[in-house]
This record gives sequence, C-alpha cells and structure tokens, in this order.
Amino acid sequence: MQTFTFIFIFMVVFTTAVQLWLSLKQAKHVMAHRHSVPDEFSDKLTLEEHQKAADYTVAKGKFGRLQLFLGIVVLFLWTLGGGLEWIDSLWRGAEWGALATGVAVLISFSLISSLIDLPVSLYNTFVLEEKFGFNKTTLKVFFVDMLKGAALSVVIGIPLILLVLWLMETAGDLWWLYAWVALTAFSILMMWAYPKFIAPIFNKFAPLEEGEVLDRLTSLLKRTGFNSDGVFVMDGSKRSSHGNAYFTGFGKTKRIVFFDTLLKDLTPTQIEAVLAHELGHFKRKHVLKGMITSITMTFIGFAVLAWLMKQGWFYTSLGVSTPSTYMALLLFMLVSPAFTFFIGPLMARRSRKHEFEADEFAAQQSNAGELISALVSLYKKNAGTLTPDPMYSAFYDSHPPASIRIAHLKQVGSN
Repeated sequence: MQTFTFIFIFMVVFTTAVQLWLSLKQAKHVMAHRHSVPDEFSDKLTLEEHQKAADYTVAKGKFGRLQLFLGIVVLFLWTLGGGLEWIDSLWRGAEWGALATGVAVLISFSLISSLIDLPVSLYNTFVLEEKFGFNKTTLKVFFVDMLKGAALSVVIGIPLILLVLWLMETAGDLWWLYAWVALTAFSILMMWAYPKFIAPIFNKFAPLEEGEVLDRLTSLLKRTGFNSDGVFVMDGSKRSSHGNAYFTGFGKTKRIVFFDTLLKDLTPTQIEAVLAHELGHFKRKHVLKGMITSITMTFIGFAVLAWLMKQGWFYTSLGVSTPSTYMALLLFMLVSPAFTFFIGPLMARRSRKHEFEADEFAAQQSNAGELISALVSLYKKNAGTLTPDPMYSAFYDSHPPASIRIAHLKQVGSN
C-alpha cells in the first residue's frame, strides 16, 4: 500500500468519525431538551409539537448515521475494493476510443450508484417522512421523477461530460482552464434555463392569484426595485407537506416561488415578510457572492485535478491500475469530499451571516414581528428542532438556531 492510500483511509475514517460524533452529540442534546418547550416559544408551540420536532430530528440523525456507514463502505468498494477497476476493465475490453470509453465508464458508475442509493431514497421518503406525516408522494410519482432526472442527465450531462473529457484529452496542459470556463458558462446558462425549462418538468408553477397577498408582494417588489418574471406558486404538496419559498433564475428569468403548502399556513403579512427576507439575499448580493465562491472553488478544483492526473500514484493508491483522463475525473470526485470536509463549517458560518443580513433587510422593508411569526410557523410546520446542539449547529446549519435568529430579529425590529 502506498502513502496516499493510508492518507486517504485516514481522512475518510477521521471525517466519518467527526460526523458520527456530531450526530450523536446532536441527538443527545435534542433529547435532553425534549421534555419542555423553550421559554421563548412556550406561548407559540405546544409540548406535542416540540416533541414531534425532537423525535423527527433524532430519527433523521439515526438514519443519517446509517447512511454514513453505508457511504464509507461503498466508497472503499469503489476504490480500494476494485469496483472502478472492474468497470474500467470491462469497457476497455470493448476497444472503443478514449472518449466513448470514458462516457461509458462514467454512465455505468452513475447508474450503479443510483441503484445503490435507491433503497435509501425509498426508505427516507416512504418510511421516515411518512412516519412523521410529511410524505405526500406516491410510488408512481417517485419513479417518474427518477426517470425524468435520468433523462435530463442523459440530455444535459452526457454532452457536458464529453466536452470536459475532450478538453482533457486534446487541449494540452491548460485543459483545466478551458474546462473551468466551459463549466462556468454552463452553470450560468443553467441558472437562466432552470426556472423556465427544467423546474416545470417536475412541478407545476402557476402565477399567484390576484388578491391581498399579490397586492402586498407587488408593492414590496416595487419599493425594493426588484424586477422579476413574476410570483409563482409551486405544487409542493404533491410530494411533501414541508413548506418553503425561494427565488431562482438569472437576469430577466428571475422568479419568486412559494410552495402551496407555505401559502396555506401563513397570513398575507407573514408571506410579505418571508418574501422580504428572500429579497434581502438578492439585495445584499448573497447570490452573486455564492456564484463567485462556487466559481473560485471550481477553478481550484480543476487546477488540483490537472496536477493529480499526471501522478501515477493517484491511480494506483486508489485501486486503479491504468491511468486515464476519465478515471482521474472520477477518482477526484470520489476522493475530494474527504479532503474538503472541513470547508463545510466555514461555508455554513457564512450562510448564517447571510441569513442575519437578509433578516435585517426584511425588518426594514416589512415587519420583524411578522417574520418572527412566520418563522415559528415554519418551524412548527417542518418539525424543525428549536434546541439544536450548538456545536452541531455551528458545523452544519446554514440557518442560525431559532432562538438566536428570533432574538436578533427582535433586536433589529426595535431599532
């Protein structure tokens, strides 16, 4: 075994151990606070609602730990266990060209990975989510969605894979720079195309009906100077009772989307406050900052891959005997999460900062008290825990804990 083999095993085991420890710490903390509603929420949530959120959080954590163990086993089987070597040998035997072989290997890997993940997805949807009353989808809808996703992967993914592999094969030492430019352009194109052409494949989007809600939202959009393609309602209730809102798109295709489940549970003033929060992300340039971060990380990733693909030990240390461009790409995708795991807390911290900034914008443009009421309703509706473990929350949560976030809103609302 080579040095990098030991480094790889150590990083995988170490990061898995950290995730396991944090998950167990979260479960212990949530259960320790299960028997009473936090004082600041005692007049807003019943003990039964609080305990449902605790039980849901613990159940998701337990299932997540099982996925952790499954993930580490599958990863080792693909690499050191010879899974990738087997697929590569199988398709090399066909004696196709490098591009065709690479695409065949990557598609085979994706297909097998999807089959491995299928029982996990089925359990999560039809057992875990069903148990807590969130699942609204059917087996037919589940598998139709899966087939639609597979078709999109073929139509969109294969040309992109071909382009990247072609650049890796033919563009010389600077292939990674050209590939980065191509992927960046593709990402921007998808931001434009997603709301218009891709999202409607999976969900129905209808313009928000005229009335008090639309009047309030239109007035908010005008005074904040936000130009969009419209305000739409998505049939989220077709699959889940969870509620959410977001805006998507790029340029003239920007659109605001509310889940129908959310609109049913909030008052017009609360909906206005939720939209003000979402607009805060746009006005504070969080979307642009996120794009720049993603583009920068992709740039670094391609540069590292360009160096690694020239190192023979990168392949042999991970169970692959024959170096190739497509295998370098596949190994990099499999291995990099273990080495970038600790970037996660930094990204989560920045995301929480952005949430505070968006809340401040919402307090200025609508009403902090209405946003607080909306957040409590969403926590109740989605069974979000009000008592996360502080360390777990700092490591993972993209949103501040409920008590901290609401305290901040009360503070900015009183100014």
